[in-house]
Amino acid sequence: MKKIISLIATIMISTLLLSACSGGDDSKEVTVGAKNFTEQFLLAKMTELVLEENGYTVDMKDNLGSSALRKALENGQVDITWDYTGTGLVTYNGEEPIANKQEAFETIKEIDKENGITWTNISDINNTYTLVMRQEQADKLGIETISDLAEYVNSHPGELKMATDAEFANRADGLPGVLETYGFEFGKDQVVSMTYGLNYEALNNEEVDVAVGFSTDSRIREFNLVSLKDDKEFFPSYNAAMSMTTEVYEKYPEIEEIFKPLSEALDSQTMIELNYQVDVEERSVTDVAEEYLINNGFLEE
Repeated sequence: MKKIISLIATIMISTLLLSACSGGDDSKEVTVGAKNFTEQFLLAKMTELVLEENGYTVDMKDNLGSSALRKALENGQVDITWDYTGTGLVTYNGEEPIANKQEAFETIKEIDKENGITWTNISDINNTYTLVMRQEQADKLGIETISDLAEYVNSHPGELKMATDAEFANRADGLPGVLETYGFEFGKDQVVSMTYGLNYEALNNEEVDVAVGFSTDSRIREFNLVSLKDDKEFFPSYNAAMSMTTEVYEKYPEIEEIFKPLSEALDSQTMIELNYQVDVEERSVTDVAEEYLINNGFLEE
């Protein structure tokens, strides 16, 4: 009887030791953070679903302001988020904006090493400023690029009106810089200042001909607008990329590889469509994110 009890005790101890040795691999836990707008909710939800598919337990902290999210990342309350290269350079680190996507990415990667933050998986989602027109009018006037717009305005002074918010109207990387870089000028009466958001309505209602926008805004699709190509690459790069604590990056290096296919697939046009489904069609963030991942093979049905 003593031999049996001794054998059982040995088996139990061995099992406990094995469990202790393997426990670290079975409990992969991360906190995903997001800012307080639709695109961020969608990216965070996709991140959560993909990580869970790969055996991670995910805690979500969303609806944060940009500065609050960055602070949470810096102090380890958030492990992973999607952020924008331009925001990382200008807002968080006080650097000059960079227009080239890859240069902006490499620069913020290098700078944030010192802050214990690692950037990976840059995408073609570029949530930067853009100039938009009604598709029909742009086609009629033969305007596809900002250079085309400059040429048209210079040869037809006083004809086109531009809608802008006060910030864009006064920023060096806003309207003044665009006009200088592309060599044209709207007359004083041709620039209409209004709260951001109303510019899309004004454009749709044919009260203006050109408006400032953000390149992944769902209203571009809603109102059948077209973003003019920034052919001189004036606007800074605000490409979305994964930003995570270096501690988590080193602990789970496979995360970069897990998200490689998704980051390579995502672009501005895709985000316009996904944002549209949430903002205009009023579908839930979870449904839209899950459907996109399943339809594109990033998630098992």
